Amino acid sequence: MPISRAFMCMLLGSLAAAMPGASKPRAADFTMAQVLHYPFADELAAAERADRIAWVRNVDGVRNVWIADGPAFRPHQVTHYTADDGQEITQLTFSPDGTHLVYVRGGDHDANWPAEGNLAPDPDASPQQQMVTIWAASLAGGAPVKIAAGDTPAISARGTLAYTINDQVWTAPLDGKGKPARLFFDRGKDSDLHWSPEGSRLAFVSNRGDHAFIGEFVSKDKPLIYVAPSTSNDLSPRWSPDGSKIAFARRHGDGGPPPPILKQTPQPWSIWVANAADGTGRAVWSSPDTLAGSWPDVEGEANLRWAAGDRLVFLAYLDDWPHLYSVPAAGGASLLLTPGAFMVEHVALSRDRKFMIYDANTGKTVDDDDRRHLFRVPVDRAAPVALTSGETIEWRPVAASGDRVAFVSTGAQHPPEIGVVDVDGSHRATLDAGALPADFPVAQLIVPKSVAFNAADGTLVHGQLFQRRDEGGAKPGIIFVHGGPPRQMLLGWHYMDYYSNAYAVNQYLAAHGFVVLSVNYRLGIGYGRKFHQPDRAGPTGASEYQDVLAGAQFLQHTHGVDAQRIGMWGGSYGGYLTALALARNSDIFKAGVDLHGVHDWSRLLDELGGKPVTRFEKGDRDAALKVAWTSSPDASVDRWKSPVLLIQGDDDRNVPFQQTIDLARRLEARRLPFEELVMPDEIHGFLRHESWLRADAATAEFLARKLGAQNYTRSGALDR
Repeated sequence: MPISRAFMCMLLGSLAAAMPGASKPRAADFTMAQVLHYPFADELAAAERADRIAWVRNVDGVRNVWIADGPAFRPHQVTHYTADDGQEITQLTFSPDGTHLVYVRGGDHDANWPAEGNLAPDPDASPQQQMVTIWAASLAGGAPVKIAAGDTPAISARGTLAYTINDQVWTAPLDGKGKPARLFFDRGKDSDLHWSPEGSRLAFVSNRGDHAFIGEFVSKDKPLIYVAPSTSNDLSPRWSPDGSKIAFARRHGDGGPPPPILKQTPQPWSIWVANAADGTGRAVWSSPDTLAGSWPDVEGEANLRWAAGDRLVFLAYLDDWPHLYSVPAAGGASLLLTPGAFMVEHVALSRDRKFMIYDANTGKTVDDDDRRHLFRVPVDRAAPVALTSGETIEWRPVAASGDRVAFVSTGAQHPPEIGVVDVDGSHRATLDAGALPADFPVAQLIVPKSVAFNAADGTLVHGQLFQRRDEGGAKPGIIFVHGGPPRQMLLGWHYMDYYSNAYAVNQYLAAHGFVVLSVNYRLGIGYGRKFHQPDRAGPTGASEYQDVLAGAQFLQHTHGVDAQRIGMWGGSYGGYLTALALARNSDIFKAGVDLHGVHDWSRLLDELGGKPVTRFEKGDRDAALKVAWTSSPDASVDRWKSPVLLIQGDDDRNVPFQQTIDLARRLEARRLPFEELVMPDEIHGFLRHESWLRADAATAEFLARKLGAQNYTRSGALDR
């Protein structure tokens, strides 16, 4: 049953007497509630033709939209929600002239699959069914108005709103006074809406299951145009600046012999350009038929943009790093714009389309491979210029005006905030200075140290060590592993709220009697394609577990760590690795906290690779099922000895709740020690601040109780 707030405080209040080997405790420097009480800035967006930006500010689960206008960019609040109700605010979208802003409220936009019946999340157990809705604000004044139930909004230059509901395209007036109507009928499942520059035509993706078309809507009295239709999967439509052409990416449609599951094979793709008037098109660039030439499994995927000089810019892994390239829209050789041993992640196009603005894990400061900084590069030559540098971290740039870039910034001690910088890197400013709560423990947070160690097969693994220089005896060590797995933990607060929360918890643990090592294991990003896409990983062999084990061995030999008291925690893929560590090496890992982890890969093989077609050819499916099982914690549960805390919401749309039920029954059958914290109606990445506070406090309490952190606080970690 769920752990109540009062019960948690009671547990934490009496913890010192229960901890093995505990000496007289000292008061904690700060509580869990304090370190989680910070504003998180996200969803940064910019108007196309106005000097105006917007973002979402989340404080204790209360989400609100803020905007700032140039040239001063003084922030002010647009919405005034007051509840920690778990309703997301996403997809901030300006009208091109910046006079209107629409946003989506509700839903789970990071899900792998929808809930049964397409029900929207209801994490605060409201007796009223929640809906995913579109809201609009006239920035001339007045409160936002609800437009309709729907998602994925796009506003034309003529002020026409298009959006999707049940995979079909609808429209409604921006003032909320008219009746919504279907814009057109299409047999496919429609998404990725893009209006032409003048606002008269709408390009979209029509997904037909085993193939997909780029569609074009002109008017209700004209047939839809399907652009260069084929047996392929087409995606990412992008208009030319004059509206005469559409560029898009093309991948193979589903078919052919069963692809191998246990062996990586190239996933080729191409870029096409079509005439908008009649849909005829041709390929202007094709990837090499190599693993490095495969479809980019990165943020924004191909990141296709139509730039100045009639050039197309895209992101690819062609030289084993995710970099920006450009190619003439008429076809020709691709040009590498961002050479070097680093990754490009979030990208934007400058207002004049002459530059790409991006963040990357490179720079002149030591250990910048575990940070992000901003750069700009011309679209027609490899001449990058740094816009930010130092020990701060900057991400998700947008063109705030013709000569200024807005971004989100953070550091080791200061949580995310919005900043602006001139396109030449001068005159950097913070927009929401002073927004940090007065009780937030900035000065008491430590600066994590970048470390590296080798796995058993020689792979170099990076991590961040959280260790205070306190006097006293050896402390228990904690391994933290991120989820994803295409993620990278940084030397500071993270650009994803899920991992920003994890960073805060690691800071809390380090301040309360633990030494924490955050391991950036293989499958993660930031260290090249071979590290990101290794052989025999996850359900095909769990090769990344070597990195976790190497991290534990590194921690055991770290001065100030008690080698006999090593614990572990992580969520999602990190939950899987936590369970795998406890199942395979309870001799090393003495306790763990597993948040919504995978425990039996074989039950998820169809969800990961697609349900098998009934046919004679079987490929390596049977062999893959066996490997998936042996790569799972369930397969080694007979060796599991250490206690574990299982945490999950039962409306999880990324990892089925059944995975936790299954493991609990297996542990129970073997009379192995486990505890559980179940969040009714919560999703994978908890939507309510209260849910995170309970889960994080339970995590710290469990690890302290099982491992014996000597200076863990007597005061309730939930107290303000």
